[in-house]
Amino acid sequence: MHADLSRITFRPERHYSAVLAQQGRVQLDADANEQTAIQLHQARTIAADLIGRHGGPAGATGFAIGLDSRGHELDDLTIGGGRYYVDGILCDASRPAPGDAVEDDDGDGHDGGHDGGHDGEDAGRDGGGRDRTGGRAGDRAGGTDATPAHWTYWDQPDGHRDPERPGDRLPAAFPYLAYLKVWERSVTAAEDPALREVALGPDVPDTAARVKVVWQVLALPGSELGVEDGETGKDTLRTAFRRWADERSAPGSRMAARSRRPERADEDPCLLRPDARYRGPENQLYRVEVHEGGTADEATFKWSRENGSVVLPVDGLDGTWVELATLGGDGRLDLNTGDRVELADTAYTSRGEPLPLLRVEEVDLPGRRVRLSGEPGGGVGRRPELRPCLRRWDHREEPRRGGRGARGRLRGGAVPVEEGRWLPLEDGVEVYFEPGGAYRPGDHWLVPARTATGAVEWPVNAARKPLLRAPAGIQVHYAPLAWVMGEHGVSDLRLSFGPLAGPVPSATEEELAAEAQAEAEARALAAQGEPEGPADTTGTQA
Repeated sequence: MHADLSRITFRPERHYSAVLAQQGRVQLDADANEQTAIQLHQARTIAADLIGRHGGPAGATGFAIGLDSRGHELDDLTIGGGRYYVDGILCDASRPAPGDAVEDDDGDGHDGGHDGGHDGEDAGRDGGGRDRTGGRAGDRAGGTDATPAHWTYWDQPDGHRDPERPGDRLPAAFPYLAYLKVWERSVTAAEDPALREVALGPDVPDTAARVKVVWQVLALPGSELGVEDGETGKDTLRTAFRRWADERSAPGSRMAARSRRPERADEDPCLLRPDARYRGPENQLYRVEVHEGGTADEATFKWSRENGSVVLPVDGLDGTWVELATLGGDGRLDLNTGDRVELADTAYTSRGEPLPLLRVEEVDLPGRRVRLSGEPGGGVGRRPELRPCLRRWDHREEPRRGGRGARGRLRGGAVPVEEGRWLPLEDGVEVYFEPGGAYRPGDHWLVPARTATGAVEWPVNAARKPLLRAPAGIQVHYAPLAWVMGEHGVSDLRLSFGPLAGPVPSATEEELAAEAQAEAEARALAAQGEPEGPADTTGTQA
């Protein structure tokens, strides 16, 4: 999560059930966040144990898939509303209805509409409201002015599919499998201004961040499932998809971190502890995040001493000049010449396809502008409704004074991954990538550094050697939805569950048990050919 955090303390293997606040103690964000994480872990574990890996409630099962290829230049999928659980995570496919606006008093017929709307509601349209697939978005609901009752593949809220990109289009060959991809990301006031309490004044940009569940309906060609021709039973398809999903969910890389007293540390006289291994002047939460994925020869990473939380909203983009809403709250959270930045927006974040990081070449303080080393690509930053922003990263190509800064030549603005050796970040913080890793964009590790101990917080073994750890995120979850066979229809692969509640019995359990026992005894007597009724206890003979 790209948020201004002190550290993440939730460890499910510790089996803590609650956080207890003590009187007279300092309140920390880590404690409150751990309580939230404990409750969320418990709720999702219960849901997954009862439901299974995926499923929806009977009568309200969401994400029903339908093929729509009539009257459009490109095939489309309809996504039915309702709820669905994936590994205990609730996904809601219901499309919110638009609000009713009130006309102005002057009667000019103008109404402002709803402010901003849902980011994804405009994701599949151009500036004139025309759906990119060639028709009006409202046509699917039967009227040109009506809002569709359901999402589609092209306008799903966090899909951000682009028909002009061949890789985003649905497979041309049938059959293929439509599936659900689910993960979570953080949202701050830079992306959702409604989170900011304006009563606090301009000097307080925000307070708390949010965590959002992101879902996407995507398509997988049938040839990639590895099933034999004709083996298209629902259970066979679900099993093959689970195997495919498990391969992509499993972490492919591990990293370790440590702090080591750098060379020439004695030249810095301002530290409180001369023996400190971590030489930074402040407590930090370092974030090491994979930028470009692939093997070690292909992958790159970026790092931030602020957990990637230094984000500046973008007001405008003119070539290489970027106009910002603010240049930062102070000298520690602003931009300077030489900084590496990432221009991102909602679509860029949801797609997870990184672009080269750019360098700040010039800062125009009066105009709140910065000039970048290149013009941002991929169309990022040119749609205000997607909340574009600049995210600062702290690695540099040249080492800083005193040994600070990651050494080595950058590739695409990021640091090349080197496995099997300790790589310096800054101020004595070093990281180590295990040989043979497979890296995915967005995978990240968090490394708290503390001035009180002069070290970083990282798990070690009995010999005090740093342990290799899988990424802290991103955790991606998958569920199969439908087997799309073209003109032969769509085979539903979803699962559903019924309510646990039943009617209240008219008698107690003891009474019901006694009645059942009496009926069983009567049936046993009837089977033996004996008359039903009370036994003769007089002892006389006929």
